[in-house]
Amino acid sequence: MEILTNIINLFGLETKLFIAQVVNFIVLLCILKIFLYEPIAKTLQERKNKIRQGLDDAENAKKALADAENQKTAVLKEAKIDAGKILENTKISCESLKRKSAEDAKKQAEEILANAQKQAENEFEKAGQKIGNMSVDLSEEIVTKILSEIFTQEDKTKILARAVEKIANGGYGKATN
Repeated sequence: MEILTNIINLFGLETKLFIAQVVNFIVLLCILKIFLYEPIAKTLQERKNKIRQGLDDAENAKKALADAENQKTAVLKEAKIDAGKILENTKISCESLKRKSAEDAKKQAEEILANAQKQAENEFEKAGQKIGNMSVDLSEEIVTKILSEIFTQEDKTKILARAVEKIANGGYGKATN
């Protein structure tokens, strides 16, 4: 150690002062490391992590946007297909409803016509019966007047009964029992 001390003295360095400066440098280095270097390094690492996270988030957002665009396109295509199907079903339903309405109207018209025809037949039959009754009454009066001059009361009654029966059964043109 003496040789080391001689060399130091040869260069004009004082040992105590040199050791004090080395200790001061080490203490200053430790203080700077603890209070300055570590917080700055920590801050730089946090910023680096935030930048990396931001880049990752941007990449994920870009992928999510592309996926959303693809989904939107698929949903629009499906909606167009569904709209076409709904439109086609509506047209078919409309045509079916139109046909059914026409058929119902035709049936109602046929029913009305059939009812009108039945009423006309009933009225015709009633009118025929009234005319028949009137003709029987009229014929009876005519025969009574004519026969009263020609036949006796008993003959008139027989002839009149027979004539009324024939007229009531459909007249003289039809075969009677």
